[in-house]
Amino acid sequence: MSDYREKRRHYRSVLTVFGRKPVLEALADPGLACERLHLATSNRREPTLERILSLAAERGVETREHSREALARISRNGRQDQGVALDIRCPRFAELDEGLAALGAQPSVRLLALDGVTNPQNAGMAIRSARAGGIDGILYADRGNPALGPLVIKGSAGTLYGAPLLRCATAAEGVAACRAAGYTVYTLQAEAPRDLFSATLAARALFVLGGETDGVSPAVAAQASEALAVPMAEGVESLNVAVTAALVAYAPRLARGSGER
Repeated sequence: MSDYREKRRHYRSVLTVFGRKPVLEALADPGLACERLHLATSNRREPTLERILSLAAERGVETREHSREALARISRNGRQDQGVALDIRCPRFAELDEGLAALGAQPSVRLLALDGVTNPQNAGMAIRSARAGGIDGILYADRGNPALGPLVIKGSAGTLYGAPLLRCATAAEGVAACRAAGYTVYTLQAEAPRDLFSATLAARALFVLGGETDGVSPAVAAQASEALAVPMAEGVESLNVAVTAALVAYAPRLARGSGER
């Protein structure tokens, strides 16, 4: 593997958390692999910062100091980082091609993609739902979705750190890669003729959830094999994207349950 590829792989598997409270909470969680603490040299010592430093020392986390400008480049949010950032290794984060290769031997795979979900709370809750329902991989594009910051982490209730996140540049590129790897692509659309629970689904399936306002993008919809709907009572036009993610994740079990009655 080339040096560039190795560096990119490492970059993809590390989530940088910023802000004093999120960093303190992460350091206090023994289940998280905290790699490196970043501090601004201009920080004034106060109780929260002292506790952060104490926990980092207890855990043997490397600590580095930077100029305020350099720290802003690390956190990518100089206005809200409060002079503190923390690198956390997330072992299930991967580049999409590597994730697809790792899943290649499984006879049945269910993937979920977020296409233009702009609200970070919704993105986090959708990730939480996908994890809870046993989705094998979550396509998360760099463009069109929120940055993986405190609001996404909060929305996920901390489950983001262990999520099987498959990173790609855009949702359209990610969907194309999945199609090339043999996945059947389903979009979730309210007006679709078939519903999610009655459809016979492919063994290797990718479900795409669109954004809160515009839904699935045209570039992704053009690549879909079929659109599916969640059945709803009259007078209800749509569901929150996180609720839809939960229904997609649990669809096989719900379908089995309905068949047993």
